[in-house]
Amino acid sequence: MRKKQSTDMNHALLMIRPSAFGFNPETASSNAFQSQSLANDQEIAISALREFDAMVEVLHKNHIEVIIIDDTEYPHTPDAIFPNNWFSTHEDGTLVLYPMMAPNRRLERRADIIDILKSRFTLNMIHDLSIHEHEHVFLEGTGSIVFDHTSRFAFAALSERTDPILFSECCSLLDYTPITFRAFHEHGLPVYHTNVLMHIHSSIAGLCSDMIHPSDKKAVLDAMQIHADHLIELSSVQVHQFAGNMLSIFNSKGDPCLIGSNTGYACLNQQQMQLIERSCLPVSVNIPTIEKVGGGSARCMLAEIMLPQK
Repeated sequence: MRKKQSTDMNHALLMIRPSAFGFNPETASSNAFQSQSLANDQEIAISALREFDAMVEVLHKNHIEVIIIDDTEYPHTPDAIFPNNWFSTHEDGTLVLYPMMAPNRRLERRADIIDILKSRFTLNMIHDLSIHEHEHVFLEGTGSIVFDHTSRFAFAALSERTDPILFSECCSLLDYTPITFRAFHEHGLPVYHTNVLMHIHSSIAGLCSDMIHPSDKKAVLDAMQIHADHLIELSSVQVHQFAGNMLSIFNSKGDPCLIGSNTGYACLNQQQMQLIERSCLPVSVNIPTIEKVGGGSARCMLAEIMLPQK
């Protein structure tokens, strides 16, 4: 297993403990992973809360620092459990606020969460891109953008939630080279978020190149060459089982951990698992209700806090 490099930092994860998780009709049309449950709203909310608490316990057992913020009862935000879409943080002390497509997801942005981060970390700059919601231009955080912090490339699969011009503007602000591409499901619907088909870290990376438009595939693969020795090639079937929606982070002991769901890990083959186990510690969490009803998996629930400690 690869050990922590001297240039890498330990990062905390921020998670939002849900108060009323549920199916969000405002996001369903563009999210092929989201589906309604036969359970009632209360049963769904209770199951999601149970899954959330169990996930936090698994992360703690693997020495991963987690900052837990309780969701508010009002306003109702059924997708608040996915905080990585409305903000991102960066090692130079920058925080970016992003424009969200669904009106009820815009309510997830909370000044008190930013204040909590300010109290614990050094926050030098806030770039507020959320103003573009008034222009119906969207870029949904590290759902829309997968940052490669090693090569300083940033990747974005274009969709109605991911605007190419705003993506390039964001990359310019953060000093990343933008790589845009088109990606589709078998029935032709654009992939709604980049982070369902790829994840990138210095220790391990995953990509489903089969879902990328043939004209765009070479540019993506060329930009990922630095990760070729530890790249998991995913199928579209595995993507639909959330095998692409994983996050690798160094824990407090300096070990790289790949956080994914039981669903995502269960669909990987022996060769893929061997590559993971050589590169990092697999950390598997059981979140079937959150995946089915919310259409997002483990990575979507995790906002990386990369700000310098005070």
